[in-house]
Amino acid sequence: MESPLDIMAIMRRLPHRYPFLLIDRILKIVPGEEIVALKNVTMNEPFFQGHFPARPVMPGVLIMEALAQAGGVLASEIRGPDKQGEIIYFMGMDHVRFRRPVVPGDQLILEARVLKMRSKVAKMAGRALVDGQMVAEAELMASFGENV
Repeated sequence: MESPLDIMAIMRRLPHRYPFLLIDRILKIVPGEEIVALKNVTMNEPFFQGHFPARPVMPGVLIMEALAQAGGVLASEIRGPDKQGEIIYFMGMDHVRFRRPVVPGDQLILEARVLKMRSKVAKMAGRALVDGQMVAEAELMASFGENV
């Protein structure tokens, strides 16, 4: 797919909603292979109120969740239009590494590629970048649930 997906197209593919929808746009998607998504990190994020008030840093677990959501959009494209909106359950993370903090004003680029795809389980490699520098990476696993 050459054209990007906007927030409305993302919401058709994922069951997440504010404040837990953590991707803003799909920049590139190659069904069955890879995806590149964008998250604009702003001071308005609810988690910055407590993480940390004097030095706001995006929690690493939410960077992983944003990667998983990008992978979820990719999985929805692989599984087809009749499976869009299906709940995808996060099963696990392996080889997780955080390289530097993500702060308000950053544009988080989320890249995921398929490692294995089965009827009920997906495994993907993901990485998050800011200004071309890697801030986090992991292998992610998810399982597919019932339609919502």
